[in-house]
Amino acid sequence: MSNTSSQSILLPDVAETGMLTFYCHAIESQHPDPILRDEKAVEIFRQFNPVFANSSSRLLRKLAKGKVSKELVVHITLRAKKYDDYALSFLNKHPSGVIVNIGCGMDSRFHRVDNGQVTCFDLDLPEMIEFKRRFYEETERYHFIGASVFDYAWMDQVADLGPRPVLFMAEGVFMYLDAVKVKELVLELQSRFPGSELVCEVVSERYTRKPWNRMVSMKLNQQIGAGQGASFTFGIRTDRELETWHSGIEFLDAWSYFDSGHPRLGWMGVMGKMKFMRNVQYTVHYRLN
Repeated sequence: MSNTSSQSILLPDVAETGMLTFYCHAIESQHPDPILRDEKAVEIFRQFNPVFANSSSRLLRKLAKGKVSKELVVHITLRAKKYDDYALSFLNKHPSGVIVNIGCGMDSRFHRVDNGQVTCFDLDLPEMIEFKRRFYEETERYHFIGASVFDYAWMDQVADLGPRPVLFMAEGVFMYLDAVKVKELVLELQSRFPGSELVCEVVSERYTRKPWNRMVSMKLNQQIGAGQGASFTFGIRTDRELETWHSGIEFLDAWSYFDSGHPRLGWMGVMGKMKFMRNVQYTVHYRLN
């Protein structure tokens, strides 16, 4: 990590709302019994705070003061822990496999799951990757790609490693992207990386339509400070929907926050027993044959 002065931290616009996930990791890591331990997030969190406390951004000022709802911290860190578990399970089967973290933001998953053999690519928009380089160092097994996920040229860097098992992870990304482009992307991954796996967060398709999408937009604005236009634009009707896109796509499993049964879910854990609540926002896992 570079010796970046806290007074020189300038956050790109594309990264501002993405900082919420990062801060939830740092906040939870300091809990007496944390759901997720992310020491790298805590280290960087301490550099950010002096600057963000005086930011012109309402969201960044709130984050610097730790003003994030406890429920949101629990949900985001339960999700991160589960995605780490998916990565570790994949590496248990394929120790020298490849992990591609799509829309990585400031996430430190490589540091949390590194087994000494894995190769990891962090993929995000160029501005985000440029910012991330100031706090993380690339190595022979840890690489950054600054590009749109829809600019398929990034896949060449992964393919250049040869025929190795690949796990693609998209945590909190696809639901905000164009639905047609998401389908094209998945089919491209299936074509270029046969036998790979995909773990991605999705929402129920109904939340991409009126009036539900308007309610989502209001929630995103109030809860994470996203712009007024932020909403869910990609969703699926059933867990197995991606299987209908190609005969080689195989559903493996699905996971919801509520499946953890964690006591800190509180009353939301009870609500999660109802199917319509469980499938509002959840994760699906596929093999791309």
